[in-house]
Amino acid sequence: MSQLLANCTVLDARVLDGMPPQKDAGVWVTGDRIAAVGPYASVAAAARKAGPVVERDLDGAFVTPGLANMHTHFSLSLPGKGGDRVKELGPHDLALYMADGARRTLDCGVTTVRNVAEKDHADFALRRAIEAGRVPGPRMFTAGRALVCTGGHGHESGDTLECDGPVGFRHGVRSQIKAGADLIKVMISGGIAGEHEGIATPQLFADEMAAVIETAHAWGRKVTAHAGPAEVIGAAVALGLDCVEHGYLLTPEVARAMAARGAALVPTLLVTRCKEFFDELGVPEWMQCRSLGAGPRHLESFAMAVEAGVEILLGSDMPPFWSFEGTNATVRELENLASALGPARALHAATRGPIDWLGASADLGTVEEGKYADLIAMDGDPLDDASAFRDVRFVMKGGSVVRGSE
Repeated sequence: MSQLLANCTVLDARVLDGMPPQKDAGVWVTGDRIAAVGPYASVAAAARKAGPVVERDLDGAFVTPGLANMHTHFSLSLPGKGGDRVKELGPHDLALYMADGARRTLDCGVTTVRNVAEKDHADFALRRAIEAGRVPGPRMFTAGRALVCTGGHGHESGDTLECDGPVGFRHGVRSQIKAGADLIKVMISGGIAGEHEGIATPQLFADEMAAVIETAHAWGRKVTAHAGPAEVIGAAVALGLDCVEHGYLLTPEVARAMAARGAALVPTLLVTRCKEFFDELGVPEWMQCRSLGAGPRHLESFAMAVEAGVEILLGSDMPPFWSFEGTNATVRELENLASALGPARALHAATRGPIDWLGASADLGTVEEGKYADLIAMDGDPLDDASAFRDVRFVMKGGSVVRGSE
């Protein structure tokens, strides 16, 4: 039986391309796909003519594609007591812990995630379970384990793989692809969570970075890099890097190079302004000082990227569902982006932009005929204020209602 989402205004990131909001609209869903979108009267007539239909009155809600979070860790374990508890989980407990995070993420309206380092390849099992319908969760695009040099950023945990030299990094790329990776993540500098490094510490030589990028591209995989300093980022972008995570210390010149070469930025603005989250996890003082101290320069870097026209994509780093500052981490990051981008571009950064980067735009990212019915609804207009996403009250993934009235 098909479904009809009625009495709603349909928005999606095509508004940036001149697609106006569709008011008094209907969205007809058959199976897991959208069969039609348009004026309610005509869509309803077509749906009823085709056979029995369940009509869901959304009472004037605004409908958008489900959100996409491009920097997700379901097995995150930062330094401190909270992270230690995750590190101590056995493989069975870890799988259940991650499955709970996936369920909570979907319930927030995040229907697609890009996992950029998960422990012990448990992400592949979770992805299979979600695809098989055994557990609820978002669509997962995952990097498997991130590649690091010996002793490099994040080496302390099972969500990374230590490699050295061009041959070692080529093997690392191939090992993750063999396991089922959709993309490759590599740590090319230090960061805020490494006690014996600095944010600006370079960690790969040029031949190692080239080996990662060349090998991944040969296998049809994009590469994203944890990176802070401009010099390291600029060198990687010149080699063909597809995306930068964080970018704490950009310069205008490197930002312009990113824009020219089509390298996206996932700025993860939350990670340098989240003392409440750090306190909750018992993160040690040295990391809190480094992270929060980097905040002003981080914002300057973000502004440089925006000014240069770099493609900005939403990613929270903090678990997508985490309750933070009156909402969840994904929406709080979206609000941070909107403060510089404006609501319409922030919507793009949270929906169509990520899906385009993932190469999944044939199926996801907009509300239109033929695409998966991954939809969310809220009462406020997110083109007026991105904080409307704080009040998502309806979530559908692949035609199945996850949250909201049946």
